[in-house]
Amino acid sequence: MPRNLSAWVDLMIHLVIMLVIIGVLYQYNQSIAGAAFVLWLCLVFFAWERTTDRNRRFERYCRNVVSNISEMMDYAIERLPQAILIVSEEGRIQWCNDRLVEYVGVKPEQNTDIKDIWPSVIISPVWNTEGEYVFAHEDKYYKVRHVPIKLAVHQPQLMALYVQDISALEHLRHEYLMSRTVIIYVQIDNYDEVVQRLSETERTTLLLAVNQQIDEWMRSLQGFMRRVAKDLFVVILAREALDKAIAERFDILDKVRQIQNSNRLPVTLSMGVAVADTQTMDELGMQAQAGLDLALGRGGDQVAVQLNGKTQFFGGRAKAVEKHTRVKARVVAHAVREIIEGAEEIYIMGHHNEDFDCFGAAMGVAKMARQLNKPYHIVLSNMNEGIDKFADLLLGKEEYEGVFIRAEDLSTITSINAVLFVVDVHIPHLVAAPILLERLHQVVVIDHHRRSESFIKNTLLVYIEPASSSTSELVTELLMYFSDDLVLSRLDSTALYAGIVVDTKNFAVQTGVRTFEAAAYLRRSGADPVMVRQLFRTDYDTMVALAKAKASSEYFKGGLIVAALAEVKPNGQIIAAQVADSLLRIENVRMSIVCFQLSADVVGISARSTGDLNVQVIMEAFGGGGHQNVAGAQIKKGNLAEIKMKAITLAKNYIEESDKNESDS
Repeated sequence: MPRNLSAWVDLMIHLVIMLVIIGVLYQYNQSIAGAAFVLWLCLVFFAWERTTDRNRRFERYCRNVVSNISEMMDYAIERLPQAILIVSEEGRIQWCNDRLVEYVGVKPEQNTDIKDIWPSVIISPVWNTEGEYVFAHEDKYYKVRHVPIKLAVHQPQLMALYVQDISALEHLRHEYLMSRTVIIYVQIDNYDEVVQRLSETERTTLLLAVNQQIDEWMRSLQGFMRRVAKDLFVVILAREALDKAIAERFDILDKVRQIQNSNRLPVTLSMGVAVADTQTMDELGMQAQAGLDLALGRGGDQVAVQLNGKTQFFGGRAKAVEKHTRVKARVVAHAVREIIEGAEEIYIMGHHNEDFDCFGAAMGVAKMARQLNKPYHIVLSNMNEGIDKFADLLLGKEEYEGVFIRAEDLSTITSINAVLFVVDVHIPHLVAAPILLERLHQVVVIDHHRRSESFIKNTLLVYIEPASSSTSELVTELLMYFSDDLVLSRLDSTALYAGIVVDTKNFAVQTGVRTFEAAAYLRRSGADPVMVRQLFRTDYDTMVALAKAKASSEYFKGGLIVAALAEVKPNGQIIAAQVADSLLRIENVRMSIVCFQLSADVVGISARSTGDLNVQVIMEAFGGGGHQNVAGAQIKKGNLAEIKMKAITLAKNYIEESDKNESDS
């Protein structure tokens, strides 16, 4: 109506102008002006009639629309390509359109719980918010857009769900993902040790057996494989085949490990797996190589899968094989010497709450710096009760004056070209002073623990040997080749010797030929076993705590035994380690786990195994790490009882899975 009134006003302007013109014409010719006036009257009548008719038709149209709009809206809502549901906060359907019938087969009654139709629908986490999510139900995928309905405060709150079937799109997306390229680097990680002392015939037979197993595995996965070196294969798969390999837990590792040869050493494989996402093929290959390096750094006999931004590990059941030659140690020793010679100052630190292995390795690196007359400092954390006895022996010694500093004393570092040595740890958040990793960008890592996914970045040199008994053993070998005129003092050699004794449990665990050679070198340098024995003596309260922890232990089927120390002890970490070691000596026990209250807000875990189970995998679930048979973790703001139950669950599942895989293979 307003639109037509506006048209009549516009016409009136034109008619008035015409009338004025007729008035002017009347002054010159009255006859023509009279005729024009008659014509003007006709035009006015016609305009009025047309405007009135349009007004009547517009009113009739509006009445028709208003009378039918409810019916049209109902029709449109019912024919939408989406199911619309109005639900309450409890998830009960208050109203829905007929499209829902096509999705579920029947129109639900009012107040039906939506979980009865689609159990995967979520209501509470998204209540009173606007957004989208996708859920699956019976091989179909649905996209839900949830929008809160604004009602009065006193009325029950409702939310609208717009549900659309996107199964075709999701199936297409799934097919695309399953067809993505997967590159795998497969390496025989102990090739040199296995073929050593084998005849040419035996070597050929062994490699043929390995090739046959890998080739059969490839055929089952419909993949492509080529050997690019004597011990290295490149494999290309589709993502669907990778999922099958993951479901089978990469049983090729077990099959290859069971291949027999005359020198009794099992053949083990390591793999780095990378899945194409948005990266180029060159980047994909580099990612697969990084995965292989990670698997080898963790001791081999395992698979590192880079998937969805995370790394998953499979295998890792075989012990790392000790290298018979020290060629790498000699090369690393020369590289370390060059790094120290080019540095202005040396900083050395280990892990938080240092043990004797960490302290002994730090003392060994300090000797290298002292040999080249470089200023150096050993950074200690606030919790290092285990080495206080040895630190007391160094008091008053001129060469150790001012060497030890605390993490909080690192306010200023004036050296422009300082180098940081990190020993017995490679996980950033476990070091004694994480702030040093930010301030010093030249870092050397020396460690014997299996490599974790979390690793110190931007390193100058990395020397990780999981087959070694201890970091003290690695540093001792470096000292052998560091300088011809290097002479260890009695305290330096004793510190390194104590580190080896601690990590080998007095030469009973993870001990190889090179371990005894390193120990013999230290004994010739003046290492004092009597002093080491005195360092390891415990007081009466510690013995009581050990006895209580053992008495409270629980045994579980499969060879698992678990104990807990609820009371905070100054040397709680040492007590837990000793309890875990002693529990492992019980018959039929294959894995021991001790949870202890390290401080008011920190819970620690110490885990041990006899060798056939990998406790490192379990400790990594808590953010820790270690060796296959010696590992640990520290959890901040954790509850002792909850962490103990989680550790039991993880360990039982791992033992069950490991035993099942062993029986299958």
